[in-house]
Amino acid sequence: MAIGETGIVRTSVRTLLRVGARPETSGFEHVPETGGFIVASNHLSFLDSVIIQSLLPRQVRFFAKADYWTQKGLKGKIMRGFFDSVGSIPVERGDHSASVTALKQLVDFVGDGDGVGIYPEGTRSRDGRLYRGRTGVGWLALSTGVPVIPVGLIGTDRLQPPGKNVILPRKFEIRVGEPIEVEHLGPKHGLQIRRKTTDRIMEKISELTGQERVDEYNKRPDETAS
Repeated sequence: MAIGETGIVRTSVRTLLRVGARPETSGFEHVPETGGFIVASNHLSFLDSVIIQSLLPRQVRFFAKADYWTQKGLKGKIMRGFFDSVGSIPVERGDHSASVTALKQLVDFVGDGDGVGIYPEGTRSRDGRLYRGRTGVGWLALSTGVPVIPVGLIGTDRLQPPGKNVILPRKFEIRVGEPIEVEHLGPKHGLQIRRKTTDRIMEKISELTGQERVDEYNKRPDETAS
């Protein structure tokens, strides 16, 4: 999609969000004007990536389920158009090797000066609590050495409750914290510092959201089914 079309899509979605949901925003000045960066956010709703990609002042590339590129009809066309316009990266859910490959792709995007986004919890929190961060975000941060921008989303779960297809005009808040500076160690580094870096990032997200913390990993519904 051409650069002009990309800007039109983002601007259109941003306008819809501002008019329909009247979001409260803060800290956008912390997003670097140039160079690569990592957005690390809590995750409450399917719409979180759409919100971050539309509202933040720079483009942010997120992983998205490959299924979103294969859905039929008008809805499928709209979804493909949006995800393509904001540079989303299709990845097969549940395929570990594909996820690892996609994570390595983010290193290349950051190296090109792009912004990339990641949800350290791995999947949406369905009870509103903030779960333990998976160390992919720590690996990405230490591998690239670029600033990590913590983002706190509040109330986005009210826009589209889990299991519902309808989007409701509900207010939400997006808070952007000060950049977290990390060492540039490259992709080969110890698990201990990766864990420490991940925990540091999660602490900053927690400060932005005020969520109750859970010292265990979140799981998708299909992972918890007996």
